[in-house]
Amino acid sequence: MNKKRNALGRGLSAILRNPDTDITSNKERLSNNTVANTTEILIDNIQINPFQPRKEFNKENLYQLSESIRNLGIIQPITVRKLGYDKYQLISGERRLRASKLLKIKLIPAYIRIAKDQQMLEMALVENIQRQDLNPIEIALSFQRLIKECNLTQEACGERLGKNRSTITNFLRLLRLPIEIQDGLQRKKITIGHARALIALDDDQKKINIFHDIIANDFSVREVEQIVKDFSEINYKRSSKEKKIKNKETLPFSYQKMLHDISTNLETEVLFNRNKKGNGKIIIPFDNDNNLEIILKKLKLKNWNYYFLK
Repeated sequence: MNKKRNALGRGLSAILRNPDTDITSNKERLSNNTVANTTEILIDNIQINPFQPRKEFNKENLYQLSESIRNLGIIQPITVRKLGYDKYQLISGERRLRASKLLKIKLIPAYIRIAKDQQMLEMALVENIQRQDLNPIEIALSFQRLIKECNLTQEACGERLGKNRSTITNFLRLLRLPIEIQDGLQRKKITIGHARALIALDDDQKKINIFHDIIANDFSVREVEQIVKDFSEINYKRSSKEKKIKNKETLPFSYQKMLHDISTNLETEVLFNRNKKGNGKIIIPFDNDNNLEIILKKLKLKNWNYYFLK
C-alpha cells in the first residue's frame, strides 16, 4: 500500500508504467471512474475498440486529419481503458488514433478510464452516435445495439442521448428496408427522406423497384412520396429496366403519373412507349370480349355497343 501512495507523487505516467501501481480497477483513489489528467501512452499498446459501431473510415478525411495533427498536434486526447500493465483498449478517438498511425507517431495523449465491457459498449455507442458524420444506417444500428445489448428501452435510449423517442423509432424503422436500399442509403445514392418515404410500402420488391427508379430518374423526395401514395395499392412497374439507364432515356414522373391514371381508369395495365424524339404509342391490352367492352365503355366511344351486336 505504501508503494502505491509514494507512486502518486511521481506523476501519472509513472503510475501507469509501474506494475505495482497498475490501474485496473476503481477501488482506490479514482473518482468518477476517470484518471483526472492525461498521459502519453504508446500507440502500439492500444487495442482497437471491439464495440466500435463504425465500420468504414473515409481515407481522404483521415489524411486531412493526419496533416492537421502534423501541424498542430493532437488537441483532444483519445480516451482508453486500462486492461493491465501497459495494455489499453480504445473507447473513443479512433480517427485520431488512425491518423496518428499514418504519421508513425509512437506516443499519443490519452485519458484513462475504468470501464467494464457493458460500459465500454455503451460509451462507444453513445460517443459515436453524437458524431455528425455518421450515415443514417450506422446511427440506426447503434440505436439497435444500445437497446438490445445494453438492455435499454427506446425511452431510456433517448434519455441517454438527449433525443425524443420518435427520433429513435424513425431511425430503427430504416432497418426494415431491404439490404440493397440500406446499402444505397449508406453510399448516399438516396437520402434519408427517400428512404423514409419507401418505408410506407409493405412489399419489398416494390420498394426496390422504386429505389432503382429514384437513382435512374433523380426523383426528389416529394416525387417519391407521391409515387408511394399513388402506387401503394397497385403493382408498381419500373420505368427503368437497368440502373444504368440515364434520366433522358426513362419516363418523366409526369408520364408515369399519366400512365397510372389511364390504367386505373380503364381497369387494365396500359403499355406506353416513347422515344427520345417524343414519338411513341399506347397499347391497351384486354383479356376477353367482356374486358374489351368495359374498356370501350370507359373510353366513351360513340356507339361503342355497336361493335358487340350479333
